Order: sequence, then structure tokens, then C-alpha cells
Amino acid sequence: MKNRLTITRVTALVLGMGLSAGMPLAFAQATTQADAADAEGNVAATATTEQANAAVAKQLPLDDQADFEAAKRGLIARDPKLVITDADGGPVWDMTAYDFIKGEAPASVNPSLWRQAKLNDLHGLYKVTDRIYQLRGYDLSNMSLIEGDSGWIVVDPLITPETAGAAWQMAKEHIIGDKPIVAVIFTHSHVDHFGGIEGVISAEQAKKNGVRIIAPKGFMEESTSENLLAGPAMGRRATYMFGGALERSPRGHVDSGLGKAPAQGHFSILAPTDVIDHTGQKLTVDGLEFEFQYAPESEAPAELTFYLPQLKAFCGAEIVSHNLHNIYTLRGAKVRDALKWSDYIDEALQLFGNQADVVFNSHHWPVWGHDQIVDYLKVQRDTYKYIHDQTLRMANAGYTPREIAEQLTLPDSLTKSFHNRGYYGTVSHDSKAVYQWYFGWFDGNPAHLNPLPPTESAKKYVEFMGGADAVVDKAQQSYDAGEYRWTAEVLNHVVFAQPDNTAAKKLLAKTYDQLGYRAESGPWRDFYLTGALELRHGAQGTSLDLRKGIGLLRQVPVDRFFDAMAARLNGPEAAKSDLTINFDFKDLGENHVLRIENGVLHHWQRPVADDADATVHLTHPALLALIGGQMSPKQLKVDGDRASLGRFFSLLEAPDRGFAIVTP
Repeated sequence: MKNRLTITRVTALVLGMGLSAGMPLAFAQATTQADAADAEGNVAATATTEQANAAVAKQLPLDDQADFEAAKRGLIARDPKLVITDADGGPVWDMTAYDFIKGEAPASVNPSLWRQAKLNDLHGLYKVTDRIYQLRGYDLSNMSLIEGDSGWIVVDPLITPETAGAAWQMAKEHIIGDKPIVAVIFTHSHVDHFGGIEGVISAEQAKKNGVRIIAPKGFMEESTSENLLAGPAMGRRATYMFGGALERSPRGHVDSGLGKAPAQGHFSILAPTDVIDHTGQKLTVDGLEFEFQYAPESEAPAELTFYLPQLKAFCGAEIVSHNLHNIYTLRGAKVRDALKWSDYIDEALQLFGNQADVVFNSHHWPVWGHDQIVDYLKVQRDTYKYIHDQTLRMANAGYTPREIAEQLTLPDSLTKSFHNRGYYGTVSHDSKAVYQWYFGWFDGNPAHLNPLPPTESAKKYVEFMGGADAVVDKAQQSYDAGEYRWTAEVLNHVVFAQPDNTAAKKLLAKTYDQLGYRAESGPWRDFYLTGALELRHGAQGTSLDLRKGIGLLRQVPVDRFFDAMAARLNGPEAAKSDLTINFDFKDLGENHVLRIENGVLHHWQRPVADDADATVHLTHPALLALIGGQMSPKQLKVDGDRASLGRFFSLLEAPDRGFAIVTP
């Protein structure tokens, strides 16, 4: 059990990236010897799965060492026992958990994903080119270091201060010397690119030393608020996407495609001193000229890339990487604009492609050489555009999202490289995302306009198919024939119709094992295997601790918290009440009026409402303590009818952070 990572410290309320705490592993049902289940309950790969994975191995040049040579290039130092803990000794990051990833792929792992996992296992301090270094394998993302004339420029300081601090210490031992940090660049608004800032420099030190903080326009708003409203559901789904509850093993989590997995730990943020708001914007930072590309609404709502003409180096942030990325991320997020994303890569190619000698990014390893860079950018660009254009072509011919996803494959010219394979995003779910971008959830078929909810339709399906026992028997035949997608579809109906049907849950879990073993995408594998885990052991849940993100929560605008409250309001109950509450923030010098009417919570920043039922006097830190559970509403200073305030809080539902996904 030592390899299980129980991610408990990154709050999905803000990040949408929280991962689950592990559950006890005592199994309720026995497995037969033929199942060859491991300690987690995962069965062995079937002959059909072995054959499918063997076919993948034959189709791909897995022995090609070019990526391994690039990923190893410039290694300065590596810690072979890289384990990082927090101040209390709790686990934050453990690269030794992946020591089993060596040699040829086992039958339980897609050999292409296994290859990516081996590449992502290569960690340490690397020299990219003159004055540019990277710390890789200390978190899901990379931290890059650029040497200026008098100090260091830090690019994307990981998720947590624990991992960023360990990476920084490695750099200090080998390259940093006595030079201070003079600037920090946050390339975009995802937590794995800013959350660890306090591991390299504190807010007080940054302010005292005049450290420049460079970020794209909209960075603070997007990074502090992007997932606040939908965070609990995103966090629950992220348990699946990143395999946080899975054992690190040949039948469990092996890789996320984009990196190993998100780290645990605290997280924070610093507000920018320099904002990038247009392409072509130039800044001179500690003697180095930076030419920026502003790329919002691509991989992130707020994103930038930059070129260093003196060093002939292009930082592609996360608009390019060594995998096909997500146009739609499976944890749940707004769909991304595939056409705009492709256009940004083309723009970077036109601006910097013919000048750059190296491309380094926020994930994975660099690309060196003019011809290699041009090919790399073209293939990345054209992959997103091909998926976009062909999805629309087929949609305009009347094909539905599922039909498009089944038929759409990349042309041979776009499948010659590993760097755009579906290790993270996939052609299948990315094409559905393009469809959703233009057409929404409805495919035009009236049978899908108002279908029965899953439990009700499942009961009727099972009855139509002859009852649960008959369906399970037929599903066993489909499983034995290797028809796992169909087996999962029919057994899902049985489980939703009869959640306590042990035979159906056991067979569906085995089916998810096989689908996971065959998946090339790390998130697809983790989704299937976490589904199997939940069927065997119950919902794994998400354990959140808002105090770990207090540095970031301080930056969230007050009105955004009230938006989140509105999304927690029990509408049917609230429709019975009309309430007006003043929230008077003495330290901010502002008052917010909250009004509930027609089952809806509205809020405005305006003077105190004289007709309010109650006025609450508090501070911004008190609000954070209230949200984090360190303070009770009873401790608030209230003028007016305190019972009305109690009624107000009683209408706010605490989200279920551990809801079931593969059962009703």
C-alpha cells in the first residue's frame, strides 16, 4: 500500500484539481484464482487485452530513442530517491513510487503509455541551453530558471512550495550561487504553474527586493476564480482523472501523460507587477530581452508564451507539449477553442519558429534544432486544426458526436510523431469537445431531447433485456469475447437499476480493468481503474482543506465568494423566504447587500440597505475563516435579527465532495 498517494491537500473548491484520500482496502467479495486479482482487486489482463496491447507495440516504433536522448540531454544532477514531505512529515511527492516502471510494458499497460511514463520518470536538474535550466519531475509541471545579468528569473514555480522548494534547493546546490531571484513569470492561470511560489520566494521578500512578477492579462481573476463555482464537482471528478486513489503499480496509476501526477501540499500566488496584454510586447528583464505572445483562451483562459532573441529560445508554455492536449478536460471545465489554439501555435511558428534553436515548455522535455522545431510546431498546430475542421465537416454532414469520435482518426502525416499522441487528451473526446463548442450537448435526435434519468432508464432497460440475471449472464459472454465497451454499457444499466447487485458490480469492475489496461491516455486509464476501485470499495471521495490554499483564497474578490454562495443555495427552500442581509467589511471599507427572493441569491456592492433583516460586521480574514470552517456564524457581530442570519446560512447546502460516480 506504500505506493498509494492520498491527495488531501489541494482544494478543488478553487483549483478543480483536488485528488482523493484513499479508502480501506478490505474487499467485500472474493475473487477466483482465475481472476488473478492483485491486492487492490484488479484482475489480470485478459488474452484479448494482451493481444490488443501487443498490436499497439507492433504498430509503433517504441524502440526509437530520440525522445529519450532529448529527455536526458543536459542532465546536471538527479536525486534517485526523490521523496518530498511537508512540515508534518506527510507525503507531498514520491518519485520512488514509480520505480516499477522499467523494461518492457506489462500486459496491463498500453505500451505507448508505458513509454510516455518512462520518459516522464526522467527527473532532475537539466541545462536547456546557455543560461536556461529546468527542474523536471518534481511535480506535474516543470520549473524553468533563466540566468539574467545579476540574478535569476523563475518560470512557473510548480504547484506547492514543498516541491518548488526542493527543486530550488537542487538548483542552489549546482547552479544558483549567490545570485538572487529578480523576476518570476507565471505563464498561465493553472495552479501547477504558480501555486508553489512561496517555495522559492515569499511575498514579503518579493516586495522588499522589488522582484518583478510577470503574468498574462486576466491571470489573477482566472487563477483565483476559474473553478470556484464548480470546484466541488470538479475535484470529485479529478479523483478519477489523476488516479489519486489508485496504487502506483502495473495495474494501477502509472502516469498522467502530461507528467506523473499533481503534487500535494500548500499553494499560494503573487499578484503581477507586469501584465502582458498583447503579442509583440517586449520587456527587458535583468539584461535579457523578452518578446511575448499573448495567447488567452487557448490551453488556459489567461496564457502567454515568450521568445528570448539573445538566447534563440522559445518558451511555448502549455500551448505545445509532448502529447495531444485536452480541448476538453475530463475533470470538467469550459471547452477550449481548438481553432484559436491552433492559430496561436501558427502565430508562434511564424514569429519565432525560424529563429529559435530550442523550444522549452511548461511540461516535458525541450526540442532542439531548426528543422525539428518547425516540424514540431507544425504537427502540433495541424493536429488541433484537423480535429476542429474534420469534426465540423462531419457534423455538417449530419454525424453525431459519438459517430464522429468513432470515425475520426488523424492522417498518417500526423501520426508519425509521438509528441501528439493521446497520452492526455484524445482524438475521441477532443472531437466531442469541438462539437460541444459549436452545438452544445444536444445532437439533434429528439429521442435524446428529454430522456429518462439514468436510474429510471436503467430499470426499464434491464426489464426489457430480461432482468438483471439475464443481462449479467449475457454480459459475461460479451466480456469473454473481449467486447469490453459493450459489456460496460450494458452492465452500467444493471448497476444503476440495482446498485447492490454484487455480480454486476464485480463484472463491471473487471471490465473497467481491461479498458484501463488498453488505454493510451493516462486520464482514461485512471478513470476506468478508479471506476473499478469505486465499484469494489465504494466512493473514494475528496478530502479538502481550504486552509492549505489560504494564500490564494486571500486574492479571490469578495463578490466571487458570494457567487459561490448563490450556487449553494437550496432554491426550493429559499423560494419560501425573502431575506436581505448586509455584509459590512470594515477593513475593506465596503458593504455588500445580499438579497434572497424567488429562490435566487443576488448580491451588490453598495451602501448599507436600511431595510435589511440583519447587518453582519466582519473583516475579509473573518470571511475566509468562516468559509474554511475556523469560525462559526454564531461568532459574527450582528445588528438586527440574528435569526434571519441563521435562516440565511441554513439555506446554503454544503456540497457533497464524495458523491458516487459509477453507482447512483
